[in-house]
Amino acid sequence: MNGLLTACNELTNRQEAMHHAIAAKLGELKKTLQETKINVAKDPSAALAHMKLLQKKTKEFQLSRTQKEFQGSLSKFGKEIERRFKQDLSVIYRSEAFADKGPLLRRAIALHFIRQGQFEMCDMFINETSIDEQEELREITERLKLEFEKMYAIMQELDERLLHHAIQWAQAHHEALAKLGSSLEFNLHRLRFIQLAEDENRCMDAVAYSRQHFGQFADKHFTEIKRLMTSTIVPDITRSPYADLRSPTLWTDIRLEFQRDFCSLHSMSAESPLYTRIASVLVGTTALPVMLKLHKIMSAKRTEWSQQDELSVEIPLDPDLRFHSIFACPVSKEQATEENPPMMMPCGHAICKESLMRLSRSSRNSMRFKCPYCPSESSVDQAVQIYF
Repeated sequence: MNGLLTACNELTNRQEAMHHAIAAKLGELKKTLQETKINVAKDPSAALAHMKLLQKKTKEFQLSRTQKEFQGSLSKFGKEIERRFKQDLSVIYRSEAFADKGPLLRRAIALHFIRQGQFEMCDMFINETSIDEQEELREITERLKLEFEKMYAIMQELDERLLHHAIQWAQAHHEALAKLGSSLEFNLHRLRFIQLAEDENRCMDAVAYSRQHFGQFADKHFTEIKRLMTSTIVPDITRSPYADLRSPTLWTDIRLEFQRDFCSLHSMSAESPLYTRIASVLVGTTALPVMLKLHKIMSAKRTEWSQQDELSVEIPLDPDLRFHSIFACPVSKEQATEENPPMMMPCGHAICKESLMRLSRSSRNSMRFKCPYCPSESSVDQAVQIYF
């Protein structure tokens, strides 16, 4: 791949050089034409001699030769690409790994349309697939459609700097938001206070609003409440330490926060459900060269790769394609899998499930075993699975 990139850069440089050379030669040809025109006008009887001289100079420019040389290099580069990328991808594809995944993919697409606010598109997709025959899934999509219609309506109002319905929604879900540790309700009231305080004639309305709504948030947000109240007595807030309270990004931030918490209350990620699928495609595309090279090496050694849930080589990934930490068992040195997940013992140390079961079986006491990293003893039933 590095060789191709180098060849591509050389080809690009050659193309730029060709363009500059042709432009220079065309400039010279234009100048020669103008000189010939002037000479012919001065002495029409010598026109034939001037035209022969012009024809001779034109051939010397060799424009077609420069173009042919570049086209030859371009053709060679294209053939090199075809030679290097002529691969049989079926040798690293395992169809059984994706068997019976069609319904899950269709469900993800339907939820993606709902998540993106494309409700008509969702209806069309459901009608054109077998999803409408799955009663439970149909009920889920209809319920989510109603909820997300509310979300997008409120987000549209936030774009228009209207907070009334957003505050009503946050108040109606006060307990659920509190369990999430969310500050959405306070931030909405905070933004309404700032909105009132921006108008010099409504400064006292802002103070009255703070007395009515900020009291319930004093334990958690007392410092920010003091800061908001102090900002009302500053003559020129734009040139004070409170200038951030007039930042237009506050509205963008509250919109994103509302969207994130709304999705969290419905057990959905802040990103589209298809995002991780698209990311999987990107990861797969990144891994293709590595997997093809691995297949060539294993074929040469006459060995086979039989594991579907793990790789025998490292796949380099960009930071935005890493979604969770990778746990390696400190006892077996193996990477955790769905069948062999990480388990945490009461003492706080974590090992993989298979290592946990081996420790339990090898212990003299059939009920309890010692942690391999501290003196604590525990049983298999006391260990809990860790989710990253």
